[in-house]
Order: sequence, then structure tokens, then C-alpha cells
Amino acid sequence: MEQTKTVLLCGVGGQGTILAADLLAFGCMEAGLDVKVSEIHGMAQRGGAVTTVVRIGEAVQSMVSDPGCADIIVAFETTEALRNLPQLAQGGALIVNDEAIKPLPVLIGAASMPADARGQLSRAGALLVPADAIARGLGNAKCANVVLVGALTARLDIPAEAWERAVAARVPAHTVEANLAALRAGRDLVANQEA
Repeated sequence: MEQTKTVLLCGVGGQGTILAADLLAFGCMEAGLDVKVSEIHGMAQRGGAVTTVVRIGEAVQSMVSDPGCADIIVAFETTEALRNLPQLAQGGALIVNDEAIKPLPVLIGAASMPADARGQLSRAGALLVPADAIARGLGNAKCANVVLVGALTARLDIPAEAWERAVAARVPAHTVEANLAALRAGRDLVANQEA
């Protein structure tokens, strides 16, 4: 990978955004790339926003990503995708879990969800991934984050074996097979859509 790539992962607490960033970083390191990571947890344990920037390349100088500089955004739900859309570089890729999570202000009636989020994201060129449904179909709903990582890996020129080694090394031992299946399902979804 000659040019440094910036990947922004965003979601809410409890969705596995931090693990996804960890898998991305370790998969890239498995492939011999330099990696820098920056995380913002917010009130993550209470369903607040979680944003992680992972910069990868031959020699990464900084972990900072300014607005309009993310080559790829992976959003774990639609509202966070919309909120982070200004971070996407022109011509960048947007991978979004086709799921909307209502934050507390919406649940108590103090705010409303964005109108036509799916339509706005589609018009922005988003790949809407039914990650939750895929994970449930594989028998482990908690693997939706790894389905999204799999979709992301299809956009990076790194061998599948590096990603599989990262998953096997970074997830709990009793979940390795489920997470590998989720990784492959996400990767296959993108490959089939681009075929």
C-alpha cells in the first residue's frame, strides 16, 4: 500500500467499534504495514458515540484525520454514518450497517431521528450492509461488527489470510469460528455486489 489510507469507524457504545478497529489495525500489521490509531469513546458505555481513526500505510506520520480526509468510513448504524459524513474524502467509500439505533433523547421524545437516513446515505454512495441480519443468520448476533470488518477488508489490498490471523489472535478463543464466518460473509457480500 503505497499511499497512507485513513479509515474512520463510527458507532455507539456496545456495537463493537473498538474491537473492529483493533482487528483492522492488527490485520494491517499482519500484512507488514505501519498503523496509527486514535479513539474517541465519549459516553460509550451509555450508548454514546464511539469514533476511531485508523491510518495505515508504509510509513504513517500522524493519526490525525481532518474533515474530508477519510478514505473509508465504516459506520455501525445509520445516524452515526450521517453525523460523520463530512469526514469522508471526495471519492471515498462509505460502508454502513443498515441499522438505526435510537439514542436516549429520541426515546424520551426530546429529539427525532434524521429523516430518510437510508435515502441520504444511498445518495452519498453508501454500501448498506445488513450486518445484524447476516450475523444472526450465522448464529451469533454479536458478530455484526466483524461482518462490517469483512466488508471493509474487501476494499483493502491485503491478503485474506492476514485478516483471518488477526481475528484468530484478537477475539476470545470460543468465538474464533463464528467471527471468521462473519469476516468471510462481509467480504463475500462486497465481492458479490462488485462482481
